[in-house]
Amino acid sequence: MTVSTGPQRIVCLTEETTEWLYLLGEEQRIVGISGYTVRPRRARQEKPRVSAFLDGKIDQIVALQPDLVIGFSDMQAALADKLIRAGLSVFITNQRSVAEIYATLRLVAGLVGASDRAEAWIAANQAEHARIAAVAATWPRRPRVYFEEWDEPMISAIQWVSELLATAGGDDIFPELATQSLGKHRVVADADEPARRAPEVIIGSWCGKKFRAEKVAARPGWAAVPAVQNRRLHEIKSCDILQPGPAALTDGLAQLHAHCAAWAAQASGVAG
Repeated sequence: MTVSTGPQRIVCLTEETTEWLYLLGEEQRIVGISGYTVRPRRARQEKPRVSAFLDGKIDQIVALQPDLVIGFSDMQAALADKLIRAGLSVFITNQRSVAEIYATLRLVAGLVGASDRAEAWIAANQAEHARIAAVAATWPRRPRVYFEEWDEPMISAIQWVSELLATAGGDDIFPELATQSLGKHRVVADADEPARRAPEVIIGSWCGKKFRAEKVAARPGWAAVPAVQNRRLHEIKSCDILQPGPAALTDGLAQLHAHCAAWAAQASGVAG
């Protein structure tokens, strides 16, 4: 008889922990999830939604009697404070890079006694990353890519997105901003600067609202941007790329690669 170890009743304040526990086959431990959860889709039918990103239903979370609440980001500090003051055990991660995402996945897996399953998943995922990078390495040239996380103000790619973009075959036009952990430090101060850097592909992921390619293309001075001229403005939904967990490492990377490969094929006649 196998004895289940670690926390038995977990509230997940963000989607990536929910997705990861489902992938590990440990979803029975989850007693509450974020209202923004869409991965896996069935979680919305199976688990009560008790939080947004910046706040949560404290009374409902307490009533679920969790033995651990897991969240992500310094932006959840106020929510974590409320939950701690309500007497709950809270674990907040703050991963920003691909390496930190893997480390966090391992940490969460260790909490629920699923390290072997986690290592198998991570090894397969890293092998896929290596395969994609090898494909991109065959291209004569890589596209310059502007990834926009928000539009007003314009915020460029967070570190894990910039790193995944590099694996996918593109070059982030704002690598100096990617190393900044806080969104306010990734604001593009000069609205004309992205156009001056002449991205050949533009990818938008506006933190939960629909990306408007036509709005971006109509920005003053952007008509001559190669990506605008060639209509290479694409959306990747935030749930696929801006959650620092399995989604970004799988579907997010795949979509980045597809957009870069399409550009490379057109630019050089070599399929990616």
